Amino acid sequence: MTAHETAVARYFEAWNVEGAENIDKAVAAAWTEDGSYTDPLADVSGHEEIAAVIKGAHEQFPGFEFRRTGVVDGHHDIARFTWELVSPADGSAPVAGSDVITLADDGRIRTVHGFLDRVPTA
Repeated sequence: MTAHETAVARYFEAWNVEGAENIDKAVAAAWTEDGSYTDPLADVSGHEEIAAVIKGAHEQFPGFEFRRTGVVDGHHDIARFTWELVSPADGSAPVAGSDVITLADDGRIRTVHGFLDRVPTA
């Protein structure tokens, strides 16, 4: 597994793990202390704020899981990948997007720039 694939695997682990304490640990494993996450709905930095965004997604979509939908494409310290938010119960995927990440020297994520390609209507 490449460094890009490893970082993306840790990213999805942080988004999918259950329980506040486990999310906090997974975020610390995936992101640098000063790491950031930016998408159309959030612009946060640091472990605490990133974990809060993930916990909010769990509250909004209980029981759903994030799944990668394509390959990880990476070079240098940059990678991109696509994903969906899927209900294991019925297979529906109301949210989909793509992310671009940059990695620190230790392989953890320094930045995430997310794009939402599909979102549920109000």
